[in-house]
Amino acid sequence: MTSLLGEAYASSDEDSTSAVNPLAPSLESSVVAAPDVSLEEPAHLQMMLANPTSTTLTYNAPHSALSRPVQGPANPYKARDGNNALKRKNVLTGFAEEAAVSDSTFTTQHRTYQSLGYTKDPSGADGAYVGDLVNAARLGGRDVIELRPSKEQSAALRRKRQRKGDAGIVDGEGAYKGPWARYRDEDVALEAEAAAAGEALASDEEYVEEAITPPPAALVPLPYAKEAEVETTEFHGSEQYDYQGRTYMHVPQDLSVDLRKEPGSIKNYAPKKQIHTWKYHTKAITGLKFFPSSGHLLLSSSADAKIALWDVYHNRELLRTFSGHNKSVADIDFSPDAGSTFLSSSYDRSTKLWDTETGTCISRFSTGKIPHVIRFSPSSPNEFLAGMSDKKIVQHDIRIPGEKSLVQEYDHHLGAINTLTFCDEGRRFVSTSDDKSLRAWEFGIPVPIKFIAEPYMYPLVTSSPHPSGKSIAFQSGDNQIVVYASSEKFRQNRKKSFRGHNNAGYAIEVSISPDGNMVMSGDSAGWCCVWDWKTCKMWHKWRAVAEGKGACLKCTWHPQEGSKVVTGGLDGVIKYFD
Repeated sequence: MTSLLGEAYASSDEDSTSAVNPLAPSLESSVVAAPDVSLEEPAHLQMMLANPTSTTLTYNAPHSALSRPVQGPANPYKARDGNNALKRKNVLTGFAEEAAVSDSTFTTQHRTYQSLGYTKDPSGADGAYVGDLVNAARLGGRDVIELRPSKEQSAALRRKRQRKGDAGIVDGEGAYKGPWARYRDEDVALEAEAAAAGEALASDEEYVEEAITPPPAALVPLPYAKEAEVETTEFHGSEQYDYQGRTYMHVPQDLSVDLRKEPGSIKNYAPKKQIHTWKYHTKAITGLKFFPSSGHLLLSSSADAKIALWDVYHNRELLRTFSGHNKSVADIDFSPDAGSTFLSSSYDRSTKLWDTETGTCISRFSTGKIPHVIRFSPSSPNEFLAGMSDKKIVQHDIRIPGEKSLVQEYDHHLGAINTLTFCDEGRRFVSTSDDKSLRAWEFGIPVPIKFIAEPYMYPLVTSSPHPSGKSIAFQSGDNQIVVYASSEKFRQNRKKSFRGHNNAGYAIEVSISPDGNMVMSGDSAGWCCVWDWKTCKMWHKWRAVAEGKGACLKCTWHPQEGSKVVTGGLDGVIKYFD
């Protein structure tokens, strides 16, 4: 035992008079007549000598030791019944315990508390109530279900109500009142109010005649209602015909560049300097479209309700203006058949078909809603799609006049339509909406073949198809450009994401170069950015809108020139870069 408890252990015999020095060398072993013998078991002794900081139990505790009563100071966080007395907060106002309550019981008690001011104690105590105890005692603790009137009371209440009347009589005695029939108590109250209103005026009051309200037929029509059908055009160029009698629709051949070759046959580069500025619009630019294939003309639209046609080569002058909308122009699009016509949609709820050469308005289309985006069908040049503000995509045939031109409706989106992009040689198209979803359709069939909506998605506000026809780039509302495959499987290409610009709050256009190697987009601060398609790295960035003049909304690649682009912003200025 001495070896277990240490060499410095001394006997408890108080009669011993000689003190033993533990440090002095012992010459002979001492004999203890009455040693201190522990009555504890060796396992308890081992527990006593264990390291107090150890977290491992080095012995097998018997059941008798585990079932002993708890000794030592009481735990302030533990109640006598074993439940936690001081609960930690799991809601803002304290601790909420879970309880199994059916939906009908909870709804009944909740409505009882709202209507009568009391309810049963949710802790489960029998006969206990919380809230207005006086009202609970008066009503006997009944809930709103138990307080329903009896059949006799309901019949007496129905007898007080006026008769519904005859549906064939509009006015007069016995006229139809239906669900608007009043009760007798209400009639008494109305008669009292009418009598009070008809009392004689006091001596110090004056009679004031009420103003006569004009009938609804006298309402003045909106100022743009008369102008909505008036379309005008004006030629601003230096000469309308050349020496051979050809108009500006003729593709020029006296240039150093061949405008008849296939778009995308040459390599594109990022522009370096500004070479021209077009100024005519007084408000923000809402659309920029080069003439199909050749690009020798530029069509622009603005929030000032004007549409302009510009000469890209020679004098670079304003050729023609088109007037017919009385509100901001939302979108424009050339027809796929050599650009002989173009469409324009406006916030005046109308879509108009114009002749590019003469400037006359050929047809008008309207569904009573605002067309946000319009696109001609590449496979059916006589039909076009319009994405409306009422969640619908409508399909019109320009050969049919009037309201009968509407031949199809695509009604599955839950928000205003933002983009319409054709793919698969015009047999399919992809639409995006403010409902943060993407849907793919077969042209002419109003049932989506693909639906994509993820929790992390933002609204896709603008789009641009890749020249290969395999992908579509979308401008996302979270300051990035995302790419979706447009072949057999419509899904996101997570390896392609173009970042580094700010577009939140604006519908900034995204444009892919004709050779498919570069992506271009504007910026909310007036910058224009160019990325590499393969590596997704930003190549170039230049200021397209003067500092402090707003965002760069539109940017488009020239279909034939390798490094020429055109931009437009909130300042209404169109700039040409090379």
